[in-house]
Amino acid sequence: MRILAPSAAALWLAACSRSDAAPRMDAESFDPVASVVMHPRCSNCHQLAFPRQTDAAIRHAQLVVRGADGHGAPTLQCETCHQTSNTAEGRVPGAPKWHLAPLSMVWEGRTKAEICAQLKDPTRNGGRLNGEQVIEHMKTDPLVLWAWTPGASRTPPPLSHRQFVAALEAWVKAEMPCPR
Repeated sequence: MRILAPSAAALWLAACSRSDAAPRMDAESFDPVASVVMHPRCSNCHQLAFPRQTDAAIRHAQLVVRGADGHGAPTLQCETCHQTSNTAEGRVPGAPKWHLAPLSMVWEGRTKAEICAQLKDPTRNGGRLNGEQVIEHMKTDPLVLWAWTPGASRTPPPLSHRQFVAALEAWVKAEMPCPR
């Protein structure tokens, strides 16, 4: 019996060490997701007061503002210029129902860890109750999908849409860990 006790203790210590390290390693599963959601194609519209443009995230021309509902000021709604698809040879981006992300989904000034926590929180992620609903949003929302066909000289996110969805699925499978 005494011979087994040290072995059991060693196994227990090894298991504890692995479980302590696993969440830190699993938190890296959010890195590919972050590379997309923090890219200008996403972050330019997840803003507080006004949208941003270009890869340099400059303030939107014409001094466009959020407006009460995220669709612009009453006198200059987003859809005044932004149609259901890219126009003017892609220089004017477009997708159905073009608008800023809801205020609860603003990422402006947030860290990767804060955005990760926000994506998990139904009060701050558009009411999505679980990871599968977050994935479904990212797979089907026309504004999300636009990011991979941005037109003109805009760069798409660093992962293909298929790779992004696979990264989301891996993150959800890892129980949606967030970096610290």
